[in-house]
Amino acid sequence: MLFRKELVRYCHKVYEKGFVAGTDGNLSIRFSENVVLITRSAISKGDVTEDDILASDFNGNPVYGKGKISTEVKIHIEAYKKREDVKAVVHCHPVYATSCATAGLSLDIPVFPEIVLSLGRVPLCEYATPSTPGLVESMLPYIEFANVFLLKNHGAVAFGKNLKEAFYRMEKLEHYAKSIFLMNQIGKIERITNEKLKELYSLAEKSYGIKLDKRNMYI
Repeated sequence: MLFRKELVRYCHKVYEKGFVAGTDGNLSIRFSENVVLITRSAISKGDVTEDDILASDFNGNPVYGKGKISTEVKIHIEAYKKREDVKAVVHCHPVYATSCATAGLSLDIPVFPEIVLSLGRVPLCEYATPSTPGLVESMLPYIEFANVFLLKNHGAVAFGKNLKEAFYRMEKLEHYAKSIFLMNQIGKIERITNEKLKELYSLAEKSYGIKLDKRNMYI
């Protein structure tokens, strides 16, 4: 199955990038209207094979495969329920993004044009115990418009129209977090002004082919 092969590929990529350690993280694809393919629980993403990709319905019940479905399947299901445009979800614990999320160092500031356009707002979700409904609830204020999320004391989540987009958003988020971390050490973070943001947003669709949701814009 192509979807399972793709999930295996991107599981290996997040592991190789160091976005996860041990058995951390989970990745999924919306397979059909009410079925999600997701990595099983307690497996290193570097070791994932097609046999480790399970199918769940939108109530979290197993449909196909052997093993325990990831305990954080609730995040993925909620994303698919709330957003028709979301077809893939990547949840990882990248070092810089997780450090910023835990230290309260905001990434929700307009600094780099490519981040403003490709990621948009970067909300920080309040801490909630992993695998509980509270984790989903912490994302609800932003889930209908944001494409990336910081989970306080926990990690990060990225949505995409496919796994490639979700993975690249996670990669950009981590690169951005590292940059903000270093700028914070230097002691100066230069924001893009509202005037320049308006100019950038006006060019988004015409020059970059990016359609923006006003809720995901800084002005």
